Amino acid sequence: MRADLLFHQRIDYDDGAIVEMVLWRVPSPVPPSVHGLKYSLFYGRPGVREVGYDNERGKGDHRHFQGVETAYAFTSVEQLVADFWSDIRTLRGSK
Repeated sequence: MRADLLFHQRIDYDDGAIVEMVLWRVPSPVPPSVHGLKYSLFYGRPGVREVGYDNERGKGDHRHFQGVETAYAFTSVEQLVADFWSDIRTLRGSK
């Protein structure tokens, strides 16, 4: 069975910043995650990740914020996206 793409969006800002969000449904969880999703949320510039949320084999759900990686407690896609945009607003201010 293969992964099914559920959502993909890219936003390019005038100042060079990029938001890219990709979400897949996977046939089995990506260990140690326990949900059936694989995701990658990115905010930054080419070669520079300022904010990122993703889950990968061996690491599970985690967050990158200005160079610091921490575990992330995934509860729902809606909360994941809300947390991601909250971090972006923190960095961008009212831009």
